[in-house]
Amino acid sequence: MKKIPKGSVDLIVTSPPYNLKNSTGNGMKDGRGGKWANAALQNGYANYDDCMPHEDYVKWQRDCLNEMMRLIPENGAIFYNHKWRVQGGLLQDRQDIVNGFPVRQVIIWKRKGGLNFNPGYFLPTYEVIYLIAKPMFRLIPKANAYGDIWEFTQEMNNDHPAAFPVSLIDRIVSSTHAKTILDPFMGSGTTAISALNFNRNFVGIDISPEYCKMAQKRIKYYQAQAKLFNYVK
Repeated sequence: MKKIPKGSVDLIVTSPPYNLKNSTGNGMKDGRGGKWANAALQNGYANYDDCMPHEDYVKWQRDCLNEMMRLIPENGAIFYNHKWRVQGGLLQDRQDIVNGFPVRQVIIWKRKGGLNFNPGYFLPTYEVIYLIAKPMFRLIPKANAYGDIWEFTQEMNNDHPAAFPVSLIDRIVSSTHAKTILDPFMGSGTTAISALNFNRNFVGIDISPEYCKMAQKRIKYYQAQAKLFNYVK
């Protein structure tokens, strides 16, 4: 992001790794197996193991958000998706990350479906999207009629271990005037697909060559399908 000029993207939509393996509650920390035994997240994301000391993780994410704020203009916004959790008996509501940034709204993404193998708590079904906006950011007309609880089925047909559903990002992109959209944790390229759905420009960044190839493959397939559709039409 430091190589991108100030104010050059209109909208940022992203979800960073959640530091899941530095956790007391989900069975991933010591690799004992359980529900994650055969999942990609058991070994961490490609090129990143998702296990940082919490203080280091918070500093990293705040540095990322500061850079994102530099990149958006006075009418820009960041949709920052994260997940609350209880860690060692204390609620991590991510205030240590977003505190001091201009959070305008908290949106709840309610995920349809899911399984829970732990009898100690109810099935987790939501994540949190922080709308961090600069003063002149506005939605397109009528988009403000959406509530702040969004229900979308989580992405299942994707090799990335923690992919967004395209429909969720479509809700965000279609609700804004943004012409250029950035996702600094691009993963499998879902934000790019959504940008293309609405004829917007996109920039994607990911540390993993594997995920970059995955995103490029999805984008090329999408563009080929769109071209075929327009030809047939």
